[in-house]
Amino acid sequence: MTSDEMDRLGQQLARHQALHDPASEPRNALRWLPELRRWQAARLEESFRHFLDDPRRAPAAEFFLGDVYGDRDFTRRNADIARVVPVMRRLLPERLLVTVADAIELGVLTQALDLDMAERLHDLAPRRRRLDLPLYAKAYRAVGRPGQRRRQIALVAQVGRGFGNALHLPGVSALLAFSRGPARLAGLSELQGFLQRGHAAFAALDDADAFVAEIERDELRASRRVFGGDPDPYRAGG
Repeated sequence: MTSDEMDRLGQQLARHQALHDPASEPRNALRWLPELRRWQAARLEESFRHFLDDPRRAPAAEFFLGDVYGDRDFTRRNADIARVVPVMRRLLPERLLVTVADAIELGVLTQALDLDMAERLHDLAPRRRRLDLPLYAKAYRAVGRPGQRRRQIALVAQVGRGFGNALHLPGVSALLAFSRGPARLAGLSELQGFLQRGHAAFAALDDADAFVAEIERDELRASRRVFGGDPDPYRAGG
């Protein structure tokens, strides 16, 4: 991993910590934030239903929903990463390290967009308690930032491709299996679990590139539909 990539990783870890700190980012206390995350997680699960119903692709879909793009607190995983950056640089292949950096950046961007969405929902519907598609789409368009939405989706794809490419690197599977015990002893189980689950999920796929490309295509299409005012932006096809 180049020094520039290491700097990027450090910067993204610092941003992640700041964005999740209620003291430095009071919007974390907005009541709309957990409801937004719940709604988005349910929407993603529904959009991934055809993957989840396919035994070959279900593990990779579950990994995306649970570890990459879903409603989960990644603070402990990122703390693990911050503690062992020098060790990671010596032990893990560069491609896998870049994938970790992409996952951190994705988490940072998602949190920043979610905070903006929660703030806008507070302005649009201060008395509402539950989110629905029309209100979500209205807030999504009000926040705007289509370039950041495209970047968010691109990072999802990059993380997927990173794990897919790691399958072809010699020794990665053995390295992850060997390090499971030492990682637990060192208090790095969250990081180890993330890497292990990602590697195992993509190993089960017949065509990792096609799987990732389908997610990227569908999410980009849905985002364009939301910005365009489509009343049913998450429908399949079209």
